[in-house]
Amino acid sequence: MGNGTATADLDTALEKHRTELTGYCYRMLGSSFEAEDAVQDTLVRAWRSYDKFEGRSSLRSWLYRIATNVCLDMLTAGNKRARPMDLTESTPLAQAALSPRPDNTWLEPVPDARVLPAVGDPAEAAVAKESIRLAFMAALQQLPPKQRAVLILREVLAWKASEVAELLDTTVASVNSALQRARATLAEREAAGDQGAVSDPLDEEQQKLLERYVKAFEGYDMAALTALLHEDAVMTMPPFDLWLRGPADITGFMTTLGASCAGSRLLPVTANGLPGFAHYKPDPDNGGFSPWAVQVLELSDGRITGFHCFLDTKRWFPLFGLPLHLEAESEEVEKSG
Repeated sequence: MGNGTATADLDTALEKHRTELTGYCYRMLGSSFEAEDAVQDTLVRAWRSYDKFEGRSSLRSWLYRIATNVCLDMLTAGNKRARPMDLTESTPLAQAALSPRPDNTWLEPVPDARVLPAVGDPAEAAVAKESIRLAFMAALQQLPPKQRAVLILREVLAWKASEVAELLDTTVASVNSALQRARATLAEREAAGDQGAVSDPLDEEQQKLLERYVKAFEGYDMAALTALLHEDAVMTMPPFDLWLRGPADITGFMTTLGASCAGSRLLPVTANGLPGFAHYKPDPDNGGFSPWAVQVLELSDGRITGFHCFLDTKRWFPLFGLPLHLEAESEEVEKSG
């Protein structure tokens, strides 16, 4: 067999694992861009050292071992990504100020398609989706890196304790104890009410809720929006550390500091296993609409509980494959057509 064919075969074999490895690195690192870098690094290392791979494990577990080491190296800097509510208390609207923090502070959104490989089993697909939700991702970021790896490998990817021990060069006992500690930390956070539930796929009631939300938001109808928000709903806007709680402060913000969003357009996206929208606001200079945010919504009991706006559009819109401008007229034609 010619070397070219062997190389092409290896490329194909490695490439098959890209999506699931990106999902793994994303859960480890909390950043969609760092996850892509980590996977690239993993595949390059695998490529270079393939002659040392003796096939004692499967190619997949070998790749996970490399990816885990890449992520643990990246995490030694001690950077824990977070949501605004993990860092500060909520701000009353009267004191709302928009102060940005650096990119590497924040837990980043990710398009489902980049991190969720197609699986036939609906139960497995549901677990994978739940494990990239913002609340779960934020909880993962609170765990020390090794515990984080153990929890993801055992609970999300359903590896056996012995397989994880081998991957981490440790004992089954230490894997089990890391898993117990990680579960305890997550249970504390859940007890503090840190989970937005969403059925998968969205049920009819949730679909209707989203339709009403789009109508209320595009119409900038604050009474209609208030009716859809849970009394404890939270609004966040990374890179700003400001976050608001409750419909009065959220709608108050939208009609004051956020008033230029009146007349916006929303296009549906899926991010972090949750429903979301690309938010375009009117562009007074060029006509049409320019990108403003990727919104990710958490729903529970027929209400919106989380309303998370990721504002760094130059990074997010290309990642989600979204256009950087919407025309006004063609948009109307599409809507009526």
